[in-house]
Amino acid sequence: MALQELTRDEAGARAELVEVQAHAVDLDLTTGPQTFGTTSRIEFSATDGASTFVDFLGDSVRAIELNGVSLDPATHYDGARVTLPGLAAENVVRIEAVGRYMNTGEGVHRFVDPTDGEVYLYTQFEVADSRRAFPVFEQPDLKTRFAFTITAPATWQVLSNEPASERTDGENGSATWVFAPTPPISSYVTAFAAGPYDVVRDSVTTRAGEIPLGVLCRRSLREHLDADNIFDLTKRGFAFFEEMFDREFPFTKYDQLFAPEYNMGAMENVGLVTIAEIYVFRSAVPESLVERRALTVLHELAHMWFGDLVTMRWWDDLWLNESFAEWASTTAQAEATRWSSAWTTFSLAEKSSAYIADQLSSTHPIAADARNWSDVENNFDNITYAKGASVLKQLVAYVGREPFVAGLRSYFQKYAWGNTDLRHLLAELEQTSGRDLTAWARTWLQTAGVATMRPAIETADGRLASVTIEQTAPDSHPTLRPHRMGVGCYDLRDGRLERTSYLELDVDGPRTTVPELAGAARPDLLLLNDDDLAYTKIRLDDVSLATALANPTALQDSLARSLVTAAVWDMTREAETAATDFIAFMLDVLATEHDSTAIKVALEQIAVSRRMYVAPDHREATRHQVADGLGRLLRNAAAGGDAQLQFARAFAQVAVRDEDIAVVRGLLDGTAPLAGLAIDTDMRWSLLTSLAASGAIGDDVIEQELARDRTSTGAERAAGARAAYPVAEAKEAAWAAAFVGSDLPNQTLVAVAAGFATAHDPQLLEPYVERFHAGIRTMWEGRTFAIASGVAKRMYPMTLADQRLLDATEAWLRDNGDAPDALRRIMSEHRDAVARALRAQVRDAQR
Repeated sequence: MALQELTRDEAGARAELVEVQAHAVDLDLTTGPQTFGTTSRIEFSATDGASTFVDFLGDSVRAIELNGVSLDPATHYDGARVTLPGLAAENVVRIEAVGRYMNTGEGVHRFVDPTDGEVYLYTQFEVADSRRAFPVFEQPDLKTRFAFTITAPATWQVLSNEPASERTDGENGSATWVFAPTPPISSYVTAFAAGPYDVVRDSVTTRAGEIPLGVLCRRSLREHLDADNIFDLTKRGFAFFEEMFDREFPFTKYDQLFAPEYNMGAMENVGLVTIAEIYVFRSAVPESLVERRALTVLHELAHMWFGDLVTMRWWDDLWLNESFAEWASTTAQAEATRWSSAWTTFSLAEKSSAYIADQLSSTHPIAADARNWSDVENNFDNITYAKGASVLKQLVAYVGREPFVAGLRSYFQKYAWGNTDLRHLLAELEQTSGRDLTAWARTWLQTAGVATMRPAIETADGRLASVTIEQTAPDSHPTLRPHRMGVGCYDLRDGRLERTSYLELDVDGPRTTVPELAGAARPDLLLLNDDDLAYTKIRLDDVSLATALANPTALQDSLARSLVTAAVWDMTREAETAATDFIAFMLDVLATEHDSTAIKVALEQIAVSRRMYVAPDHREATRHQVADGLGRLLRNAAAGGDAQLQFARAFAQVAVRDEDIAVVRGLLDGTAPLAGLAIDTDMRWSLLTSLAASGAIGDDVIEQELARDRTSTGAERAAGARAAYPVAEAKEAAWAAAFVGSDLPNQTLVAVAAGFATAHDPQLLEPYVERFHAGIRTMWEGRTFAIASGVAKRMYPMTLADQRLLDATEAWLRDNGDAPDALRRIMSEHRDAVARALRAQVRDAQR
């Protein structure tokens, strides 16, 4: 067992042994830029005479006192655990320690704003990083009341889960804030933040009374913070969730803090939600990002009930925690905000990512086996989130919306402030719906993989003689599951594909006949899984596929259109159709697409196809085809619209010919502007990075832009642009900074890796095939999980996507059977992606 690991068995044994009554945390944030003082006083009961341990990862432990007796830190602290022998029935332990600030987005993250030199602190504790901030029983089922006392500069904002009950000014410009004890909560949703954050205040009237609201960001971003929008979403979410759950908001206040250099989208800390700064819009952004922010706000708010009020016993049920928040937030978004088509967005973004993850060799059941913390981090993925939410949506349809909501209400009422597992929720749903969910849970939650549905159609005299839905599954995961599925029939009328009939039916087993369609006129397009009820991939029959390909703009309904394009995309990924043809089809689709997320997803699919799935001999022509197509779309897009913004950025990424570079340069310097396209700060960086990647500018231009944008984002974008230079020296510098160096902040690493991967000439990355595989384990062993996994994913030379890369990765997997599971998973996913790309390239070469 690694030094820093906690196993499920150990956690279970400790939960049997220990019950925590109270936990006081005293933090001194004035001791310097590297470390901070941290002291825990924990009151707990235990089996008389037993031993246990407290988790802590930090600089040092200075003193341990158990029931009035001092213990020697040299004997009782091993760098990760403080051992406590000879326990009494009732115990008090006081541990005085020194914590270390992080720049990885884990534990206590310390950020210095390059704009004004101000220092900002925030915490990120999921999965097991509250132990980086204070000594703690680090497991979700040892809930207790946490009381924070924090000393910091007197000019700072200091926040925690509860409001401050008092503040005392001290010496040398410091002050001490004492926070009220929390209700019983898990350590991973405790939090604090400190720094000169700007705050906007409001309140919301709830069933529990008036709840204070706050929206915070660092001072230099205040002009860009649209707090009114965040407050409006939050208030809508409060009303929606209190009504749905029939339970008042369970906590005292609700602050939302936009945090710099944040690893995740957001985190559901009780009363102090942290959100990535990408959602503070300093420039024009696509509507898809605005919609995503709304979903994120609602997702974290839903967690206040499901996750914080009632919490999983162990991390095996992390999927349920996240899947529920995904389902609840999408439901709220569709029914309580202006984004009424939120389920279309869910299909385009979340569900499509789940299908991809479910076809990897690393796929796993939704209810994953979390033996230890590493397993949890390893499976924090699109199966946990997107597939889980897709299946939860099916469960709602299976038991019925009203029985499902009634079960939730009973669940919250029965288990408030406690810990549960899946069985507890299913029991409530069985009670309210009258359905036995044992078989459903076994089939959907305990098996992996995604099935494919195909229509088998026989016709006679222009009519449907028979329609059968064939369900298949891969040999690696052969489970055929029951589905509730819609089937739509569409006919082409005046250039539009209009739905003429629709039915829903249960699909189960390898073949399901659809007698209701027998005798009907043969439709131009027959669409399985219409309305996207089921979690399954689909195929189109030959006539329907020909109709769709010949009429790429004919489908008016955004959800139906997304299902058709998803089917063609999957056929491309499965080497059933040529990537070059897919790209041409999607460029045509984009000509009339108005849904922002659909545009975003289509552009990403075109980019992946161009880089990896097109045959090498077709690459140059395809790049020009894409540049020409995006150029037309950009010129024809509505001035100032969402599509124009997205097409401009996508065009910049493929600009390599002189005429394309000239367009980019003209946009940047204003000599050839495009009506409605704002060349704001972020757009300037996108255009500059494009010019850097083609070798059209040097450091002097980047330095001039950085002088205009002396922000952390500017520094990150500059680092990414330099890494994109098409010369070996730039790639080497990026490699050394990200792969070899150890002090690159997390978000700068992301930018450098993106620049490194940008290579119009993939041969620039050839030297890194051997170097990546030779050095990946050494890199992994010297970094935290967040940084190591980021490097392992982003610095892999995927752009090459050739046989040499595949051979090297397969050899590494053969020779490194003892490597950490998380690293082997990342490497196996790389192998899967390259192998898939090679199959697609063979198919494209046959075009």
